[in-house]
Amino acid sequence: MHAGAECVGESDSLLTAAQKMRDLGVGSIPVCGADDRLHGIITDRDITIRCVAEGRDPATMRAVDLAQGEVFWVDAASGINEVLREMETHQVKRLPVIEDHRLVGMISEADLARHLSEDQLAEFVEKVYGAA
Repeated sequence: MHAGAECVGESDSLLTAAQKMRDLGVGSIPVCGADDRLHGIITDRDITIRCVAEGRDPATMRAVDLAQGEVFWVDAASGINEVLREMETHQVKRLPVIEDHRLVGMISEADLARHLSEDQLAEFVEKVYGAA
């Protein structure tokens, strides 16, 4: 897990979100509300496909506009098997980690690659990416 994950505010622009992703060297960022709770996640792909490619202005479109749908997450006390189950079931490559209703970190496929056996990693890739 990457501890201390940073959020963008739900009213922040996609431009601000993209700049923060660039500065942090990440491809996704959680969106948090005024209540400091997780409201969604946006990816660099979301910004490219659902904003820029549609001719929208990332300086005026808000993060919350892309942070739609159900957010999948795990509790900070979750074990690796639960993390894998959630990521594989929902076919997600990044998973927020929540403790006491607050975002405390993110787990990415890179984190898994460092901690799984080759067989476990191959099974994860097959289930998430649909590889044969």
